[in-house]
Amino acid sequence: MTTDFSRIMQAAEEDLPELGRFLRDIIAIPSPSSGEGAVIERIGAEMERLGFDRVETDPMGNLLGTIGSGKHLIAIDGHVDTVDVGDPGQWEFDPFKGYEDDETIGGRGASDQKGGVAAMVYAGGLIKRLGLEDDYTLVVTATVQEEDCDGLCWDYMVKERGLRPEFVVITEPTNGNICRGHRGRLEAKITTQGISAHGSAPERGVNAIYKMAPIINELEQLNNTLAPQDTLGKGSLTVSEVFTRSPSRCAVADGCTVSVDRRLTSGETAESTLAEIRELPAARKAEAQVELYKYAQPSYKGLTYPGDAYFPTWLIAEDHPATQTLVAAHRGLLGRETEVTHWVFSTNAVSIMGRYNIPAIGYGPGREDQAHAPNEHTWKQDLVTAAALYAAMPLVYVNEFAAAMPQTTPNLAG
Repeated sequence: MTTDFSRIMQAAEEDLPELGRFLRDIIAIPSPSSGEGAVIERIGAEMERLGFDRVETDPMGNLLGTIGSGKHLIAIDGHVDTVDVGDPGQWEFDPFKGYEDDETIGGRGASDQKGGVAAMVYAGGLIKRLGLEDDYTLVVTATVQEEDCDGLCWDYMVKERGLRPEFVVITEPTNGNICRGHRGRLEAKITTQGISAHGSAPERGVNAIYKMAPIINELEQLNNTLAPQDTLGKGSLTVSEVFTRSPSRCAVADGCTVSVDRRLTSGETAESTLAEIRELPAARKAEAQVELYKYAQPSYKGLTYPGDAYFPTWLIAEDHPATQTLVAAHRGLLGRETEVTHWVFSTNAVSIMGRYNIPAIGYGPGREDQAHAPNEHTWKQDLVTAAALYAAMPLVYVNEFAAAMPQTTPNLAG
């Protein structure tokens, strides 16, 4: 089947009123990490209304809507959880009631990333209504707990369900571009131990805060000397939290811990990064303990799936079939090229490609600078274009690029 781009775009434009209402519906449902149950239910109901062949929720709480039964398994992913609103006084409108004008829709999650979720769901509706099924199976995944632990949902789906698509489209906001990677990150904990003593005689003790102070200085210096990398840029490091332990405010501190947010560029791993911190002169002198944070928060369904707070870097080639599929779909729909670039922030692809080497590529409505910001909004034309692109993408892949990919057998067992 050939891809009729003009027909797909026209149908997506016709869907905008319903797509916009659906987006405002899911914005109005608060969905913090581990509290996504109500919004998952609403999205599942929309998938069923739009004619998805199969709609199910897994034991973690991820929603999977499936269309078709062809041999090429493709996935489109979007997370449904959002960060908190922060200071309500910085919002010009209610972040859950939101607002709408001729060009934009506002509310918490509008860009990050309920707009992408709404567009991918309506893309499924376009495929069904326009009869775009072909030799592919499309699974649309509305996933949970990304804001607290990006990629954990895909750890579960790959390991426990055996879900391994030929590639995955990430629907995080891309400013109208195609994103082929981003830096990784890890959350490290550095701890120094001291000996408590009465505050009137500090010389009798060993102050854990004083042992930590030169380590913090060396961490700041380390950030300034991290090596640059051409495509994704240099890694970075910041001390994000400081915790102390002391018997009282009138005592020498016997414990001090700092949290470190370390962004990783190509070639940097958890092992190399932790070793780099352990080898700091002040860390060695203080015999500091350096380790990864753990994540073990139950999902809204009560399932705990523990993991390390390490999120690998990933980067897919510009000439990879997944990249070229999105480039061709964008060109076919809009008649022009778009920039192929990378995200600054992190996505579920840290697991999809970073851990499991499943090809991932990104395109989503909205803008990256709206993520976690007050007065968050997205653009209606972005929603239309994204829905059309997601609907056209499987056909473009099957017709033009699938032959260059290793042959796989769809596995949706769960």
